[in-house]
Amino acid sequence: MHNRKLDTYIEQFYGYTSFRPGQKEIMESILQRQDVLGVLPTGSGKSLCYELPARLLSGTTIVVSPLIALMIDQVKQLKANGMKRVVALNSFMDYAERQDVYRYLGEYKIIYISPELIQADQVLNRLKKIDISLFVIDEAHCISLWGHEFRPDYLKLSHVIKELGDPTVLALSATAPSNIQKDIIAALNRPNMKKHIYPIDKENICFSIQQVAHELEKIDFLTDFLQKHHVPTLIYFSSRNVCEQVAEQLSIQLTNRKVAFYHGGMEQMDRLTIQQQFMEDQIDIICCTNAFGMGINKPNIRAVIHFHLPSQIESFIQEIGRAGRDGEPSLSILLYAEHDQLLPRRIITNELPTKEQITVVFQQLKQLALQKQLLPKQVKEIEKMLGIEEIHWRFINYHLEKNDIIKNNQIIYQATHWQNVFEHIVDMRINRLNIKQNQLFAMLDWVHETDCLRESLYKGYQDTYDKPEQHCCSNCDFVLEQWEPPQALREIRTSHQDWQRKLKALLLIGENDETE
Repeated sequence: MHNRKLDTYIEQFYGYTSFRPGQKEIMESILQRQDVLGVLPTGSGKSLCYELPARLLSGTTIVVSPLIALMIDQVKQLKANGMKRVVALNSFMDYAERQDVYRYLGEYKIIYISPELIQADQVLNRLKKIDISLFVIDEAHCISLWGHEFRPDYLKLSHVIKELGDPTVLALSATAPSNIQKDIIAALNRPNMKKHIYPIDKENICFSIQQVAHELEKIDFLTDFLQKHHVPTLIYFSSRNVCEQVAEQLSIQLTNRKVAFYHGGMEQMDRLTIQQQFMEDQIDIICCTNAFGMGINKPNIRAVIHFHLPSQIESFIQEIGRAGRDGEPSLSILLYAEHDQLLPRRIITNELPTKEQITVVFQQLKQLALQKQLLPKQVKEIEKMLGIEEIHWRFINYHLEKNDIIKNNQIIYQATHWQNVFEHIVDMRINRLNIKQNQLFAMLDWVHETDCLRESLYKGYQDTYDKPEQHCCSNCDFVLEQWEPPQALREIRTSHQDWQRKLKALLLIGENDETE
């Protein structure tokens, strides 16, 4: 594919006269059938890197995406831009709708799907019958950040790619330093991936760390800041319970603002509803956990505030990158109290099973194997049988399947191999715990940085950076009290009464005691 043709096609399909940095280079490699790892900053048009090739390639493009809300939003945007043969396969579909998609599966140019659903036999067997030209892993850092514990199906994508006939692979991310790049390439088993890595620093975002004494002072800060600045704002929390409580308090104190909470414990439809209203400026402050924001293409978010200390720099960069997608000056604020590291330490420890839990699971599995019993197919039944949380079971089960102890819910017992795998899982637990603790230490180092916050934040991602023409950070020349957003939040649009009733049911009900 010649450069001239790509320039012609981007103008024909999108009305653009030029590419953003990295887009054309990634597309050229894809169209030459090269596997690609692309790292571009948030808001730089990563999705175009596969959307345009999908139009030009003869077969279907599969896009593995982490969130249903993200898939639905991307399909909606593509259809609005005239690309009709796109679909998101997800759990929201009823039986008849899904059967209709299966019937015409080979006619779609882009199919969005989760890493879990694509590995279901009924789905994978159908996909194997159609021509797959391109296999995309969107938000590919999830392979490294989520795959080892939370969503191990990300680590099984190499098997899926092989089953689909080894199509060209594109892995895209906005936060992948060298260690995560290696993890992505190793997990996908694509050692010859061509890297297109670009600086991810967004010069229009100014950084501010605000030292506070305790959480009550954080709430006072939020109230004062949000009363002064009527701008679309995200406030990130590590606890669902605190997220809801603070949202309720802000709603009471900020009578002229629309405040909502959003976290993974909510119903899917409720989350989609909140997201859509935020996109349309019918809600202007979202108190959320890291469940919110991935792929959100809202241009005018002016402030991203972290109420709790993030456990890793990669997540922090992802979240602040949601501010200022329109290029206008925007703000990242981290509220930090002396004991804030205790919560992420507890979360890190709770994400992994203890050695004692692993021992108990192995003992119970051995009994089931000797009795020739199969494991239940439902995770909830396994949790109840083994007395273990789902996240811990996923971690253990991934290594059991990888080492051929569990196959199709059958437990295969062989004493020597059994002991070796047990020791391997215990070692992997220690390894993952060390990695996560080191990520937290890096975050703490950044919080206590005395030199430029921007330079320190991005040093693991790019060799150089340009000093922004406007304000940089609170360690350089920036004073938060002097900040003026480029424009005030436009008036919240009046919505019909049914929607108001829906919002009343969703906004600010602080009764859930769960934590993230």
